[in-house]
This record gives sequence, C-alpha cells and structure tokens, in this order.
Amino acid sequence: MNNIFVKNVKTKWIILFGALIGLINGFFGGGGGMVVVPVLNKLFGMEQKKAHATAIFVILPISIASSIIYITHSSINFGSGWPVILGVVGGGALGAVLLKKMDNMVVKLVFAILILFASVNMLLF
Repeated sequence: MNNIFVKNVKTKWIILFGALIGLINGFFGGGGGMVVVPVLNKLFGMEQKKAHATAIFVILPISIASSIIYITHSSINFGSGWPVILGVVGGGALGAVLLKKMDNMVVKLVFAILILFASVNMLLF
C-alpha cells in the first residue's frame, strides 16, 4: 500500500512539473529541455543521458501543440522556418548518436556550459 502512495505522489509531482515545463515551452516557443533535464535528473533521480533522451521525447508533443497555436495565430515565418527545421532535424540526429557515445559526466558538463552560455548571452546581448 505504501508503494502505491509513493508512486501516486511522485506521479502528481511529475504531472505538475510537466505542466510547468509545457507552459515555459509554449510561452517562449522552446527551451523546455533546459528545465526538463534538471528536473528529471535532480528531482526524480534519472540518469543524465536518460534525462536528455526523455526530454527530447517529451518536448515533441509540446512543440507540436505550440506550433499549432503559433500557426493559427500567423506567428511563424515559414521562409526562415524550413531551413531551420532541416538543421534541427540533422543536428538532432547527430546529437542522439553522440549522446549514446558520451559519458554521463561529459554530457552533464556540456549541458551546464550550454546553459551558462545561453544565460550570459540572454543577459548581455
């Protein structure tokens, strides 16, 4: 009985954080992965590589839902979007292959550097 209670509480927290991450992704048009990975890794104890892979899996439906809303509000520049899509798909495939080959600590370090770089860039430029 106790395991069911713990599982239900954990599930409720995952749903709550999932809603928050969906809100962030929808509001900013992306970036949910920067929140999903630390939440899965630190709060729910998921291994670093699995947290990244799960984040990618989770972000797809969020991105589709957000895209539908952006399309219905004519907020997308399709001329610039298609080349970006090609780059993202190619880079995503390459990243998935590299993720399998990298050590968890290296993945964590690269991710931390990317977050730091993005933060400084957002603040200063």
